[in-house]
Amino acid sequence: MQGDPVADYLTRVRNALRADHPEVEVPSSRLKKEMTRILVEQGYLKGFEVEPTAVGESIRIQLKYTDDRDPVISGMRRISRPGRRRYVGGDEVPRVQGGMGTAIISTSSGVMTGHEARQKGVGGEVVAYVW
Repeated sequence: MQGDPVADYLTRVRNALRADHPEVEVPSSRLKKEMTRILVEQGYLKGFEVEPTAVGESIRIQLKYTDDRDPVISGMRRISRPGRRRYVGGDEVPRVQGGMGTAIISTSSGVMTGHEARQKGVGGEVVAYVW
C-alpha cells in the first residue's frame, strides 16, 4: 500500500498547529518545498529551512499564530488525491472561501496559487486548499 506524501504533509502541519507547536519537520520533496514557499508568501507560515538528514532532506517549518495564540491557518484540505486526480483549465481555476483562501495548483509553469494561475491563464492539478 502506498501513502500520499502531500496528505501526510498537510496532516503534520494541521496536527502541529492544533498542538500549538512552534515548528514542525516534514520529509522534503520539490512539491512540498514549493507548497511551503507559497504558504510563507501568502502569510500562512513564518518561514522554513531545508535541512539535510541521514537520508535525503527535511523541511523545518516555523508555524504562525495570532496574538491570541490561534493558528493563522484555520483549514487545509487535499483536493487531488492519488485515487481521484482533479484537473482544471485556466478559465475554471477555483476560488477558496470566496477568495479569502488559497488554492495551490501544480501547472506546467510550476506550482503556484490559484490567483497566479488565473492571471496567467494556465490550468493544472489542484493540489490543496488552504484557508
